[in-house]
Formats: sequence, structure tokens, C-alpha cells
Amino acid sequence: MTAEKLYTGSCLCDGIHYEIHGEIGEIIECHCQRCRKANGTAFATNALIQRADFKIVKGEQLLKKFASTSTTQRCFCGECGSPIISIKSELPDHYRLRIGTLDTSLEHKPTMHIFVAYKAEWDSICDGLPQYDERP
Repeated sequence: MTAEKLYTGSCLCDGIHYEIHGEIGEIIECHCQRCRKANGTAFATNALIQRADFKIVKGEQLLKKFASTSTTQRCFCGECGSPIISIKSELPDHYRLRIGTLDTSLEHKPTMHIFVAYKAEWDSICDGLPQYDERP
């Protein structure tokens, strides 16, 4: 019997803490304009997780939601603004976790860049990972 994976994470102000009791999916770096704006960076580093595996253990009242599109809600700390997850209506059993909020080390690395056609003009991708103009 294999032990269940447990990952923990938190926001910048330490007001929200979460746990993931299960696997973290493929890590993808997204360069679309919405991800850049939501994170204030050149790209967002996301991974799919099972919705049932995710639990907020502290500060649930601080979690705010913003509908960035008709199918996507971005969830963040209402105190410090740290992005935690996004919820996509077409993926009802999953969340997209913002990897930068993890406190537990990961064993795997990003696998690709998506929406590179929309990347910031000042950014250079130099890691050799596959790049896709849109979502593959």
C-alpha cells in the first residue's frame, strides 16, 4: 500500500492555509494575458488537482472569487491578493492550483509553455520545454 501524498500551501500573509491529499498533476506555464494579469508576472505556473483532494484548513473566510470569464473563477486571498486556485466550469472535478503557493517541495517540474503567442514581449523563454501558441 502506498502512502497518500500530502501537500500544504499558504498565501503571502499566512491567512489561508490549504492541504492537498493526493497527486498534483502536470505542471504547465501559461502565458495568456489573463494569467499574466492575475499573477502580475510573465506567466502563471499551474497544475491540475482533484477538487476532492483540496481542503482549506485555515482562513476560508479570506478566500475571494472573481469571474475572469464566463467559465473561469479565480480564487485568491482577500487580504494579500495571493492567487490560490482557479475553477473552470468545463473541469468540474478539478481545480488549477497556483504552484507558487505551495509550501511542500515538488518532485516534478514544468512540462510545457502554453499560449506563447500571447507572451509578454519582454519575456524570454530559455528552458527548452515545448512551447505552444495555444492550448495543445
